[in-house]
Amino acid sequence: MARERDADGTVRGKSAHHPGTEAEAPTRAVVIVPVLTRQPRNDDDTSRPRLTRSAEARHDEAVGLARAIDLDLIHTAVVTVNDPRPATLLGSGKVEEFAGIVKEGHAEVVIVDHPLTPVQQRNLEKEFNAKVLDRTGLILEIFGERARTKEGTLQVELAHLNYQKGRLVRSWTHLERQRGGAGFLGGPGETQIESDRRQLQEKIIKLKHELETVRRTRDLHRAKRKKVPFPVVAIVGYTNAGKSTLFNKLTGAGVLAQDMLFATLDPTLRRVRLPHGTPIILSDTVGFISDLPTHLIAAFRATLEEVVEADLVIHLRDISDPDTAAQAEDVERILADLGVDASDTKRMIEVWNKIDLLDEGNRQRLLADGAGGGKEPPIAVSAVSGEGIDALKAIIETRMAGELRDLTVTIEPAQFGLLDWLYRNGDVVSRTDNDDGSATISLRATQSAREEIESRLRRRNNG
Repeated sequence: MARERDADGTVRGKSAHHPGTEAEAPTRAVVIVPVLTRQPRNDDDTSRPRLTRSAEARHDEAVGLARAIDLDLIHTAVVTVNDPRPATLLGSGKVEEFAGIVKEGHAEVVIVDHPLTPVQQRNLEKEFNAKVLDRTGLILEIFGERARTKEGTLQVELAHLNYQKGRLVRSWTHLERQRGGAGFLGGPGETQIESDRRQLQEKIIKLKHELETVRRTRDLHRAKRKKVPFPVVAIVGYTNAGKSTLFNKLTGAGVLAQDMLFATLDPTLRRVRLPHGTPIILSDTVGFISDLPTHLIAAFRATLEEVVEADLVIHLRDISDPDTAAQAEDVERILADLGVDASDTKRMIEVWNKIDLLDEGNRQRLLADGAGGGKEPPIAVSAVSGEGIDALKAIIETRMAGELRDLTVTIEPAQFGLLDWLYRNGDVVSRTDNDDGSATISLRATQSAREEIESRLRRRNNG
């Protein structure tokens, strides 16, 4: 197995995506997707059973997650599990089969796209003689690589330590490892479990204090934004739905947007002026995913408060994905955990992205289905081509500033300084220059713009 051991005893694998390593080849990995024939009861919401994803969709997502950290996948497989084993989840025959594949392919990591108990993880590591990551562990690794800000790094580390609470007896990793080193292959080696627990708790307490400081700073920034009353519009959605691409299209920003799960992690905020002059703050947030670890949601609560505090939430869906309905349900569940009601039509806008990837027949059928049920029809857009973006901007502005209405105002010569503002904040239909030097302007403007115009004119007249 291609491993190196540093002078301090740290075990490192050959992974190209970790800076500082001299190895050239990426870490070789096997991906296993267990499909349980009997799904566990969903106790948190018995009135609404969860939509079942196809095995193919689960496989594709697991492969995408593994590739998000540049793993070299030598083998992937979907495994039907009729009787989950408490010791290994998989049956003994499958464990033996995959052990052979791991050995023959010199794989260093095995991804099991299912939650594993500490016992199952440890037993599988012994059988495979390789590092085993379950779905939660893999998501944590991706988040660890994607975090760029101090807050994001602290949040990932806290979530990782909480995840490791029940996994202290390990043969491949150690709780003292720091992010940015050798990733899931790092660690100086196992010490006494009591010492590990003490170090773990000390680190958790320290990280919570640091995050509290970051949270207070974020609260101060949010309070400053509220003094300048710009409404906040947050974009949420399943990972890879195109949030960053839409954010870039609306703002002209250069946020990383790739066809990759969790391409961006840390939230980004930009000020945007809508077509009729309404200023807003647009927020791009981390992508959601099915079975997102609870402690990860808790750790990122400070970041996700941007969604909770938002005046308007855009739920962006990849309408070209066959599992778009299940993805939407997962997003709505996480929003509910955050206290955001996805059924609140006054605060939520459902936007269907990647409409350009559908043929005309499917597009019309989906739009017709979306318009049914007495609810507002979704907005169909393509964040890549720009189709539907103008309609989306118009709806955002209507929600934030009111409907466009016709307005006629007469500007006296002493008030001509307002003309530029009128042209920037309304649709000027006509202008008539009068004999007395005044100008009569006919325009369409939002409610907030009309109120501002009237206020400015009153101030000029009183002055």
